[in-house]
Amino acid sequence: MNQHLFDVAMGKVPADLVIKNGQIVNVYTGEIYEGGVAIAGDRIAASGDVDYAIGETTEIIDAEGNYIVPGFIDGHIHPESTALSPARFAEIALSRGTTSVFTDFHEIGVVGGMAAMEAAVEEAKATPLKFNWVMPSHIPFSPGLETSGGSIDPEIIRKALERDDVVGLSEVVSVYIAFEHPGLLQSIDDTRKAGKIVSGHGPEIEGPLANAFAALGVLNDHESLIAQDVLIRARRGIYVHLRHNLIVPTMPELIKAMTESKIDSRMLCLATDDTSAISLVNEGHIDYLIRTVMALGVDFVTAIQMATLNNACSFQKALEIGSLAPGRYADVNIVTGADDFKVLKTIANGKLVAENEKLVTPIDIPEHAPVLLNTFHLKEPVKAQDLVIPAKEGAASARMHVMRTLPWVPITEGGEAVLPVKDGYVNSDVSQDLLHIAVIERHHKTGNIGKAFIGGFALSAGAMASSIGHDHHNIVVMGADPQEMAVAANRVVELNGGIVLVKDGKVVKEIPLPIAGLLTDTDAWTLAQQRQELLAAAAELGCMVADAFMFLSFVTLAAIPAFAVTDKGYVDVMTQQIMDPVLEWV
Repeated sequence: MNQHLFDVAMGKVPADLVIKNGQIVNVYTGEIYEGGVAIAGDRIAASGDVDYAIGETTEIIDAEGNYIVPGFIDGHIHPESTALSPARFAEIALSRGTTSVFTDFHEIGVVGGMAAMEAAVEEAKATPLKFNWVMPSHIPFSPGLETSGGSIDPEIIRKALERDDVVGLSEVVSVYIAFEHPGLLQSIDDTRKAGKIVSGHGPEIEGPLANAFAALGVLNDHESLIAQDVLIRARRGIYVHLRHNLIVPTMPELIKAMTESKIDSRMLCLATDDTSAISLVNEGHIDYLIRTVMALGVDFVTAIQMATLNNACSFQKALEIGSLAPGRYADVNIVTGADDFKVLKTIANGKLVAENEKLVTPIDIPEHAPVLLNTFHLKEPVKAQDLVIPAKEGAASARMHVMRTLPWVPITEGGEAVLPVKDGYVNSDVSQDLLHIAVIERHHKTGNIGKAFIGGFALSAGAMASSIGHDHHNIVVMGADPQEMAVAANRVVELNGGIVLVKDGKVVKEIPLPIAGLLTDTDAWTLAQQRQELLAAAAELGCMVADAFMFLSFVTLAAIPAFAVTDKGYVDVMTQQIMDPVLEWV
């Protein structure tokens, strides 16, 4: 029993902090009424009429008639996609009113396994932001199709589920359920026996598979792309994390499940999944999604519910976060109304942490555990000939299977093209918007390099390389000229991780990412500027994709349709098989 909390609630002792003169947004009843919030330590002791909790020692924040709402929650995010270390991510998220996120730190686990994830969790715990840890369901994410640095198996998961800071199992992939993957089914069973939740990754589920998904106990899922996907999940008792970000801007379509099909909003939550420092700085985080759904016809209170209570319920955490009810953590935002929605003040764990989108007190940047550093291990420097598909002797051209990324979402489609053979290898062809793409294994010195051709980026010259490549985080490099590609890839290694743009054989822009090859301790505002400059330089080389490096990182993901490239080769995602991109020598 928390005696201090009880005594403040009963009026026996004064509150530590009281927010008064506001308009309470009650996410349980959907009401708005005058009142305030009384806080004891890191918990809410009372809400509504809280004048009785004010004493001589009570700190008072005057809401000045503005709305008092719960701290915002991101129901599904990979903070690593921002390229910010946990402390730097917490800094920008809190400044935007986000006080809790649900994350698996999967990307860090891909590089360094359980030890690396534990190191990241410890860094996260030192911040005021709640990083609710959802254990990755397996690493490698696509077994047999990629090489990762770390490994997570059912035995590791079983032990992790005993931890108080692990809330459940993350990213249970629908296609592996369809294949009845024994390790995954065992981990789902262990999770449910531990009384924890199962979180899904179910693109294109329907019919029997959708029913099986729900029957196994999947409680939430973020992979909807159209309104029908939302209906399929919500009707089966699966909370739907409505994902919206720069590379998957799907909210206008997803929200139709509510605005047009008129379903109840209780199963609908807001989530970013993957976002960038640019988006966080220029648009916001969950506050941006609240503005987005309101602009699409969702009323103010419902939007707040979707960003708070619904997300908490989707992880069975409503007794701890997601509302202003007594006993919950004292995570509170003071915000303006629907017409000009913004966060004025943020309280996390009972302390004022941000005001007018700026932190009140800086967050300390920790020293990083050795497991998070110096994570590149290659047999030898990359050479141009390593990155191309050698031609059959005597061939003048090749009929190739190629993939093209869609312009609005990093999902690929397959196609065929005839490409010229020159200097003993299959050449790219910028006139067809087809470039070399290669993935270089960097964890275990295997020497693996997967090669293919990709369209959709419209890069007319130069090369780009990155150590961010879902879901293995090997080096991905793309370009028209193999020599320039090698320069870019080797520079990534020299930086111990980063993103690099090469023009005329020289590095013209780069951003070092030395923490697991994924993250930096640079603050979000500075990183956003650096990344905007890099993307502008890529656009000068013809690149038409809004965030080319984020798109590039998803082309290596063997778990989303329809084709991918990993260090093992060219992947047909739907069959989960490596295929030869050469169809015929001509």
